[in-house]
Amino acid sequence: MTHKEIFIVTAALLLSNAMAGLDATIINTALPSIVSDLNAIQYMGWIVSVFLLGMAIATPLWSKFGERVGNRKAYQLATVLFAIGSLLQAISRDVPFFLVARALMGIGAGGMNTMPFIIYADLYKQPQRRARIIGYATASFSAASIIGPLIGGWIVDVFNWHWVFYINLPIALISIVCIQMFFKEPVKTPVGKKVDYLGAGIMIAGLMTLLTGIQMIGVGSTGFIIVLLTAGFLLLALLFKVEETAEDPIIPNRLFKNHALVVDFLLFALLWGAFIAFNIYVPLWAQGLLGLSAFIGGMTQIPGAVTNFAGSMTGPFVQPQLGKYNVVALGTLAFLISFGGLAFANADTPFMLLLILGAFEGFGLGLCFNVLQISVQEDAEKQDVPIATSFAYLLRILSQAFMSSLYGVIMTRSLMQGVSASNGTISIAMLNQLSDSKSANNLPADLVPSMKNIMFQGLHSIMMTALILLGLALAFNLGTQFTLSIKKADSL
Repeated sequence: MTHKEIFIVTAALLLSNAMAGLDATIINTALPSIVSDLNAIQYMGWIVSVFLLGMAIATPLWSKFGERVGNRKAYQLATVLFAIGSLLQAISRDVPFFLVARALMGIGAGGMNTMPFIIYADLYKQPQRRARIIGYATASFSAASIIGPLIGGWIVDVFNWHWVFYINLPIALISIVCIQMFFKEPVKTPVGKKVDYLGAGIMIAGLMTLLTGIQMIGVGSTGFIIVLLTAGFLLLALLFKVEETAEDPIIPNRLFKNHALVVDFLLFALLWGAFIAFNIYVPLWAQGLLGLSAFIGGMTQIPGAVTNFAGSMTGPFVQPQLGKYNVVALGTLAFLISFGGLAFANADTPFMLLLILGAFEGFGLGLCFNVLQISVQEDAEKQDVPIATSFAYLLRILSQAFMSSLYGVIMTRSLMQGVSASNGTISIAMLNQLSDSKSANNLPADLVPSMKNIMFQGLHSIMMTALILLGLALAFNLGTQFTLSIKKADSL
């Protein structure tokens, strides 16, 4: 490929990151309006987790699909599914249809977001050059994240939430056409091995069963939840056994024999499980507790989008001097400042504080993501770079799916307890109205403080949970560094 072709293909792939950034911030900005319109505040966790579940079950399958039909076709098909899911969400009129459409969008997003990083490994062989491109990918995500809340908030305030999903359609079309015209895929030896249908089926069944069990905590029968969770863990254990004998396993067990890779994977899971709480619930904090518009609520995502780019550029620059684990530790400390501030904030915390804490959250994310993404590809064997890349993405998405489900459960339990304690004066429908600043004006003024307190208790519990998760990540990071220093000292 010529330099011009590589440039155009890279730009087209960067549009994937732009779409991811748009969807992440627009949906979070529009979420209060969506749950209010569809009467779905108790399904808030599902709206997020079903998308992430679609990504989780599809991500490792897309890399295998790319090995057989080519990375170009895999990326294009994934982007088409993402666009169709966007369109179906835009025309949704009830919760079940919306959730199905969002799951389809998630399946497409699993390939649309992970395939570019596999293609970058082919286009850019030098790690430093690839790190720079991944930095640009973060920049495109950040730029879209800055624009997303402004566009999304404006659309919700002026039109309605249905229109925020139409934005993805022209971007997806441009990316698909550019990849078709300019990407000359390297010729690869055909796989020639049997597709691991058994492993894929067990993985999908296990993940869906486990996530369903987690989501039903607090709303379903205890016995049924225990059955689902047990079945989910048993299926994933069976997957590990099946993959030992599979000719071309979906997730090769040899990945887990690579200690450095396992450390990367665990850090991905812990950090991303915590940070999703900010994206989902801080806009709700701004609109539900502070009574701000969707446009202003969406602005809580902007400082993090700016500092995300700064962190992604800083990480590779300081890594040679500090080492990857120290860089990730610094990023985790930035996370801890952000979530610590939210966990100990009051219901009437100033909007400016939300912006400041968002800046710390974004900087931590930028520091950790770029360094860990490159680390995964460098720590993996050459033959395992595609599957290691997609599995790291799977762990991130799976962690976010599980934690968003748990956060949803925490919020639902808090709302239910508050409604029960109000002796019939407050209902879930009223809390749905509170989540949208436009409909909140119709609520009885004397009950609004009590309703805000109910919502605040749920948000406070969510932020405390995320803070604990970040503490575990920092402890694991420092423990790993200590173990490595002991081994190094022994070798000398």
